[in-house]
Amino acid sequence: MAGPDTTPCVAIVDGYSSGNFLPQAFRRLGARVVHVQSTAELMPSMLAPDLTAYEGNVICRDEDEIDTVAKVLREQYEVVAVVAGQEPGVPLADALSERLGLATNGSARSAARRDKFRMIETLRQRGLRCADQLKSGDPGELLAWARSRGDYPVVVKPLSSASTDHVFVCRNEEEVRRAAERVLSARDIFDLPNREALVQSYLPGTEYIVDTVSADGRRFVCGVWEYEKKILATGNNIYDNDVLRDPADHPVPELIAYVDEVLDALGIRNGPAHAEVVMTPDGPALVEIGARLNGNLNPGFHQVCLGTNQADLTALAYLRPREFAETYGGRVYTKRQEAFVHNTATTREGDVAAVDETVVEKISSLPTVHLVSVKLAPGRRMRPTVDLLSSPLRIFMTGPDLAALRADHEAIQTLKDRVYVLR
Repeated sequence: MAGPDTTPCVAIVDGYSSGNFLPQAFRRLGARVVHVQSTAELMPSMLAPDLTAYEGNVICRDEDEIDTVAKVLREQYEVVAVVAGQEPGVPLADALSERLGLATNGSARSAARRDKFRMIETLRQRGLRCADQLKSGDPGELLAWARSRGDYPVVVKPLSSASTDHVFVCRNEEEVRRAAERVLSARDIFDLPNREALVQSYLPGTEYIVDTVSADGRRFVCGVWEYEKKILATGNNIYDNDVLRDPADHPVPELIAYVDEVLDALGIRNGPAHAEVVMTPDGPALVEIGARLNGNLNPGFHQVCLGTNQADLTALAYLRPREFAETYGGRVYTKRQEAFVHNTATTREGDVAAVDETVVEKISSLPTVHLVSVKLAPGRRMRPTVDLLSSPLRIFMTGPDLAALRADHEAIQTLKDRVYVLR
């Protein structure tokens, strides 16, 4: 008779989107994986987790069931780690890992890792540079705050969404009023109603991504990327390229030092984090941070341009923390070659009838294109791009020559609107 399975098991909470890479990463290190769902039903607005990649799916419908779920994970699966796969899973992953006595960020500051108002106020209490802000469910209060400051632009956005969903840069009172009403009448990308909105002072400067993985407070910086973007007349942000920066280039070391302080302030001592930081004239200031993987993660692409990737590093940090600390703790990435993550924009609108694979192949065959991610399947609705969610293509590009990436980026602009055949 076979003995009990001693293979370690890891629970991944809400393995949507980039969280789908985590099961493969943990399995590469010999672990089993179980999925935990933080809502009664899967979120229809998110790319669903591939539940066939897991040994089971444990559903936690509300806070009253956390102890029951913890017991199932302990007794039926003997889990050795609990990891958030996507933003909504952060509080539940914190609570479960804490109850189970595993590596955890704890529940005391969970809300500050999800609620953008609490996040910034936590930094302010620690004396870290950050935006001025107000939250309210009343558009009139948000407008009054902006009016009293008299300093435009300001930013209006939801408290707990992601992917630039309903983020508006407002240049006057009318734009603030309109943006506040739009946010408060909408649901976020996790299909939750926006009961309050946030208005913040605008952070002038260039925005960057700083991705990390930590094990018991020893962090490794996986990559720093510079955003190339533009703001539409509507106040929406359009993201064009994420450009990989050399870790020695200004202002990367200053950004990393600031993010170290942010991680400490928010109690992110274990697992991945994805920070967005503006380098203002006065120094770095946080836009927001998520205690989860970068949504633009593609492990194969990151292996080519960085030699590591956030998913596999996360698995190592949880399963072999000593090895992680000895190999990566307190260190930063090496840039192996130039890289872009290009999110295309469109002004087209209509139902997708088909994807022209010959055009996709033309884009894929460009010398620096590593992967083309086609985001809309036939039957989906294409709308003009106003944020990352409405970008129809994500294209991963890498090569030794920055000029070659720029040239292929220009070539893509002549092809991108031919990928989708619309009705």
